Amino acid sequence: MDSISREILLSFWKIHILHHAGEEAVYGQWIMQELRRHGYEISPGTLYPLLRRMERCGWLKSVSKAEGYPRERRNYRLTNKGRQALDRFRDQVKELYKEVVEKNNK
Repeated sequence: MDSISREILLSFWKIHILHHAGEEAVYGQWIMQELRRHGYEISPGTLYPLLRRMERCGWLKSVSKAEGYPRERRNYRLTNKGRQALDRFRDQVKELYKEVVEKNNK
């Protein structure tokens, strides 16, 4: 994947992660499977630093779960700041969709 595509996809992935973390706690393997289901191929080496950045931004909060797992699993939930960001991004995605997709289909 070229660097331009990767940078744009990172934004899509972040919005997707925020959306799902707002519905229920999510963890890395689940996120990778969900993104693959939508046609995105993301490696652990890309995903986990992305999750850490989103947590540093205050959008996600993680809790460690080690019970019954060979490695410590981190569950991520949306924070209030993440909810505000997601709401803003949703509005921006709607506007972008109208301009880029709907105008071209008329």
